[in-house]
Amino acid sequence: MDGDVVADLRVIVDGRKWHLWGRAGAERELSLAGLADKGRLPVLIGAGLGICLQSLAERGPVAVLDIDPDMAGVSGADRFRDHPQVCWIDGTPVEALEKVRQWRTENGGGPLEIIRIPLYLRLDRDWYAALAATLESEKDTSSADFWSEVDYPKFRNAQPRILFFNRPYFLNNEIRSAMERLGLSYCSIDIGTGDTVREGFVEDLLKAVVDFKPDFALTVNHFGVDRQGRLTDLLLKLKLPLASWFVDNPHLILYRYSDVSPELTSIFTYDAGNLDIMREKGFRNVFYLPLATDPHRFVPGLKGRKEWRSEVSFVGNSMVDAVRKTLHESGISGELKKKYPGVAAEFGTAEELSVEKFLAGAYPEILKAMERFKSDEQRLSFEALLTWEATRQYRLSCLKGTIGFNPLVVGDAGWKNLLGVSGWRYLPSLDYYDDLPAFYPMSKVSFNCTSRQMKGAVNQRIFDVPACGGFVLTDYREQMENLFEPGSEIIAYRNVDEIPQLLEKWLADAEGRSRISAAARRRIFAFHTYEHRMQDIISKMRITF
Repeated sequence: MDGDVVADLRVIVDGRKWHLWGRAGAERELSLAGLADKGRLPVLIGAGLGICLQSLAERGPVAVLDIDPDMAGVSGADRFRDHPQVCWIDGTPVEALEKVRQWRTENGGGPLEIIRIPLYLRLDRDWYAALAATLESEKDTSSADFWSEVDYPKFRNAQPRILFFNRPYFLNNEIRSAMERLGLSYCSIDIGTGDTVREGFVEDLLKAVVDFKPDFALTVNHFGVDRQGRLTDLLLKLKLPLASWFVDNPHLILYRYSDVSPELTSIFTYDAGNLDIMREKGFRNVFYLPLATDPHRFVPGLKGRKEWRSEVSFVGNSMVDAVRKTLHESGISGELKKKYPGVAAEFGTAEELSVEKFLAGAYPEILKAMERFKSDEQRLSFEALLTWEATRQYRLSCLKGTIGFNPLVVGDAGWKNLLGVSGWRYLPSLDYYDDLPAFYPMSKVSFNCTSRQMKGAVNQRIFDVPACGGFVLTDYREQMENLFEPGSEIIAYRNVDEIPQLLEKWLADAEGRSRISAAARRRIFAFHTYEHRMQDIISKMRITF
C-alpha cells in the first residue's frame, strides 16, 4: 500500500475532529471491498481513503455517495471523481436517491450491494445513514423507482393519513389524543428537542413516506423546519403538503427564514392578527385557527388540594426571567438599555403586532440601531425583549388590581419581587396536565391577563377553565367575540381600572358564575375542542391541496 494513502490522517469538518484511521483503516477498507458480492452493483456510503473505492472500480461500475469535499480532498479519495467507472453522487437526499436509481438503470438494473464506511454514518446521519437505510430496503427490488413510490394521489380517502412531527410540547399531546378519538390514521415521528432535528429524522421521514403514504405532514410552531428550507424543499420534492399550526408568535419563530417554500405549506395561526404578517413573509395558504381544550382532560369534579382553594387565583409567568435572558442575549447597552422599558410599554399599548413595524413608526432610530446588530439572533432577542418586557409590565399592572382580594398567584418566583410580601399568596408553578384541571374550579374566580405577544387573540385558560367547571375573568380581546358570546358566555375587563369592581361583583354572584361557566362549557363542547381544530385543519388541507 502507498504510504501517502495510509498516512495517519486527521481532519476538522464543521468544527469537529475526525480521525481517518491510518494503516488500520486502509486495511479495513480493503476488507470491505473483498466482502462485496461481485454479482451486485456496489454503492459505497462515503469515499473514505479511496482504497475500497479503487478496488471496486477495478472490477466495474461503482457509485459513491459523498457530500464532504474537504474530507475527500484531505484523504485523496476525490482523485476518483472523474474515474470512468465511478459515479460520484451528492446533493439533497432525494436528489441523491434519484441519481443512484438512474445509475442503476444505466448499469443493467441489477441488485445493489450497500457498502458502509462507518465514519460517515456518524459524520452526517441525516444524509449518509438515511440514504443507506433507504437503499438497503430496496436493494433487491427489480424496479427501484423512488419517485413512483412517493408520487401517489393525496386526499382520496374519506379520512386522510397524517404524518405528525412530534416533540415534547403541551399541544402535541392534545393533537395526538384528538386524532385517536377521531379515528384518524397517523404516523408520529419524533424530531428531538434540540434546535435541529435529531439524528435519523430524515431517514425516518423518507421511510414513512414510502411505507405509510401520508396525505400531509403536520407540525406545531414549525418544529422540525429549518431556516435554510432544507426540510420544506425535501417535502416539496416528495409532493407532501405541510400544515404548521402556530400557537406562539410566528414572527419570533420564523424570524428571517431564508426560504419558506410556500407552494405546499399551509400556516395555521392562533391569532387572526398574524394572517397578513404571514402573507407578507411569502406564505400563500394562511388560516386562522384559535386554541381549544381537551374536554376529556379538563373535566369538572376532580379533587384538588386544600391549599389551592381561593377567592381569586392567577396562573402565569411573571416574565422576569424571560426579560433577563433576552436582555443578556440582545447585548444592548448605554442609552438603548435605558430606553427599552419605556419603548416596551408603548409597544404593549400599540395596536401593531410586529415589533419591527412598531419601531419603524415610533422609533426609527432604534430600528436602525437594531438593523446594525451583528446577527439575526441578536435582533430576534431584542424583539423578544420588548415583547416580554411589555408583557411583564402589563401583567404586573393587572395583578395589582387583584391585591385587595388576597389572590393566590401561581407561577415563578419572580412574582415575589414584583408584588412584595403582603396582600397575596404565592404557590410555585403547577403541572398543566396533573394539577390545573383540579386547580381551576377551586377558585371562585380564575383571573386571566394575556401575553402581549397575542394582542387580539385569546389564550389557553379561556377554554380550559370553563371546561373543568371554573369561572374566568379575562382581559378583553377582539377575537373572543368570534368564539364566545360576551356577557353571557365570557366576562372581560377592558382596562385595569375595572378589575376591582368586576371581581367584587362576580365574587358575590355564585349563581351568575355558575351560569356563565355552564354556558361557556356548552359552547366549548360544541365548537372549541381539539377534535374541532383537527377537523378544521383536515378540511382546509383537503380543499387547498
